[in-house]
Amino acid sequence: MTVSKRIVLSSDHAAIPLRQAIAAHITAQGWEAVDIGPTTPESTHYPKHGAAAARKVASGDCRLGIILCGTGQGIMMAANKVPGIRCGVCSDTFSAKMIRAHNDAQILSIGARVVGEGLALEIVDAFLNTEFEGGRHATRVDMIEAPEAE
Repeated sequence: MTVSKRIVLSSDHAAIPLRQAIAAHITAQGWEAVDIGPTTPESTHYPKHGAAAARKVASGDCRLGIILCGTGQGIMMAANKVPGIRCGVCSDTFSAKMIRAHNDAQILSIGARVVGEGLALEIVDAFLNTEFEGGRHATRVDMIEAPEAE
């Protein structure tokens, strides 16, 4: 499968069942889910999982990413520390569309203790089915990335 259809998925222990449901959902839609774990429910640290997923996207190995932890916040912060990555946490479909359309986000973060499976799948679909609009938004994305070059 081409990189354009590869999505990395990762989470901490709190989000394993939701991550697995999302992997099955996107696979059924023709995406290749690159699930980098974890696979066991022992407590683990979300920062390492967010950064690992972000590195897969930043390297070009995967086009997009979906990461999860209890709130989606901590894992999102870790992913955003990887240069070139734009990740947003979303609890609604409108925000998921906007982080793609206006911010060209490559990674979606979801809080497994915040949204249920049905809504999470709708959020994933909104994220995956929205393309970056470019135009005036490209200027703003450049401004978001500027501090990395300083």
